[in-house]
Amino acid sequence: MNLLAEALKPGRAAVFFDFDNTIATCDVFDDMLLHFGVDPGWQDLETKWEKGEIGSRQCLEGQIKCMSVSRQRLDIYLSSIKLDPYFKKVLQLLGNYGIAPSIVSDNFDYMLNRILEHHNIKGVAVYANHARLSRGRLIPHFPHTDKKCPACAHCKKKNLLLYAGKNSIILYIGDGRSDRCPAKYADVVFAKGYLLNFCKEEKLPYIAFKTLKDVYNCLKKAHYPSRADPCP
Repeated sequence: MNLLAEALKPGRAAVFFDFDNTIATCDVFDDMLLHFGVDPGWQDLETKWEKGEIGSRQCLEGQIKCMSVSRQRLDIYLSSIKLDPYFKKVLQLLGNYGIAPSIVSDNFDYMLNRILEHHNIKGVAVYANHARLSRGRLIPHFPHTDKKCPACAHCKKKNLLLYAGKNSIILYIGDGRSDRCPAKYADVVFAKGYLLNFCKEEKLPYIAFKTLKDVYNCLKKAHYPSRADPCP
């Protein structure tokens, strides 16, 4: 039986979403730097991170210091963030299959939780870096790091393996650099953008998608056992 079809049986799948550029239609943290950045040094940090000269924790710690914003301004901004219109439909579909997905993000919980609340999305577990506001500054904390691996501020692989059941079929949906490691440990990977190119280069199995509409259609078609390939 097709692995994806098997995963959609009750109690079989553990589903994990990246957030920025996957659920959200933009990279929220990068966009915040454009809106609230008061020190252009964040751009040099971004370049170093993209070149692999620094890990995402060092990059985020430095970049968040480059911002200044009040809670009111930040909350107004976060209420403007758009989500992929099919995210709620995917959640509903997974709910019909008895699957409760999680979000794993290298962004910060304050931002993610505010955005989800604004869109009236409840009951989705969020694992992200932590941030609190103090005197116009965001103060970061990184509870999900892996001391053995300095590459990521949030070790998504660690949470992937921690929160997936022992016999679960792991589905991962993502697009970026922070999704490389969990993609190696997932059984089914939906990939776009940087992650798609990474999967191709590393010869990892993947299902390409452009928007969550593609993911929704693929999951829905997986229930037709007569089709060898459930996806477009």
